[in-house]
Amino acid sequence: MSGEIINNIENLSVNEKIDNGEVDDDFVDPWNVVSKSETGIDYDKLIKKFGSSKIDQELLDRFEKVTGQKVHHFLRRGIVFSHRDMHSILNQHEAGKPFYLYTGRGPSSHSMHVGHLIPFMFCKWLQEVFNVPLVIQLTDDEKFLWKDLKMEEAIKMTVENVKDIIAIGFDLEKTFIFSDLMYIGQCPEFYQNMVKIQRCVTFNQVKGIFGFDDSTVIGKVAFPAVQATPCLSTSFPHIFKGKKVPCLIPCAIDQDPYFRMTRDVTPRLGFKKPALLHASFFPALQGAHTKMSASDPNSTIYLNDTPKQVKNKINKHAFSGGQTTVEEHRQLGGNCEVDISYQYLKFFLDDDEKLEQIRKDYTSGALLTGELKKILIDILTPVVSKHQERRAKITDEIIKQYMTPRKLAFDI
Repeated sequence: MSGEIINNIENLSVNEKIDNGEVDDDFVDPWNVVSKSETGIDYDKLIKKFGSSKIDQELLDRFEKVTGQKVHHFLRRGIVFSHRDMHSILNQHEAGKPFYLYTGRGPSSHSMHVGHLIPFMFCKWLQEVFNVPLVIQLTDDEKFLWKDLKMEEAIKMTVENVKDIIAIGFDLEKTFIFSDLMYIGQCPEFYQNMVKIQRCVTFNQVKGIFGFDDSTVIGKVAFPAVQATPCLSTSFPHIFKGKKVPCLIPCAIDQDPYFRMTRDVTPRLGFKKPALLHASFFPALQGAHTKMSASDPNSTIYLNDTPKQVKNKINKHAFSGGQTTVEEHRQLGGNCEVDISYQYLKFFLDDDEKLEQIRKDYTSGALLTGELKKILIDILTPVVSKHQERRAKITDEIIKQYMTPRKLAFDI
């Protein structure tokens, strides 16, 4: 196996270690994200551990030169912080050659939360900037295996999550959304590619990458090949007509182990390695060092929360970097590195000058914690409310249109 797979996650009992507080350093895999620091994951360390490349000013400048547009604030602020082979995608675009976007969602709740918006918002921007097709995989099979859901429940969550994804505003003519549980049985080319990938990866290798052991059910062991398969353009014959087209995957960094495996396999199957753009994690309301949990509705803002719920959650639960009294805060100022209201503004306030002024005012003590929380409430409430308005207009027929295999507005 090539040197790409450098992260032997020895997690035969990682869940037990996490639960017992025995994980002393940052730990990231597709199912667990743990940090002991109030500021959250050390991404520089993670880049080194995973073997990816940091997004530097040279790449940002080239991005703007090739596209003719200012880079997204996620890139400017280091929210999207790491990549694999992004220069090759820019080369492709510069030469007038096609590529496509691939991202996904594992439906584990009936409503997505604001953190789930981040990779999709970024994908929408990339789709518009590069004018390329996008495939979105709903890994309901994964959630069925890992979450011990009933099949009917997994499928129901998929439909609800698809509504949230469509509400983000993806171009119907350039976007195909599919459920693993429904699409794989319809498309022999997808299944054939999946089996080809499975033949290239041994049990020993997936144990090293994902920490599987002898008691892991075979469905989990086989699943990484399912998530790898959309990287092969021939898995979508209705879009790419059997042509081999390069792939760019915007995703959160915890999904990278899947694609390190994939990048080892694709050249053996005659495809280019997929390129990746990695996003940082969206923090829980209680702080970047805490775990966002579906069992705790106060750990995040859900896309079906009312304006009152948004306000109450931020006021009551958003971790503060301020001081204990107004007098101390005026004198010492607040810490934006740990303050969740400020951290959320980095994601949702696209005005750089306004964000910088907020940072200066809060750090100096001129801006109080309550005032900072109000700024976030005023920005986030319309985001959630407008999303709900768009979602309410999505019918079964619209869902069917996005999820029907079909030709997209894309010329090979």
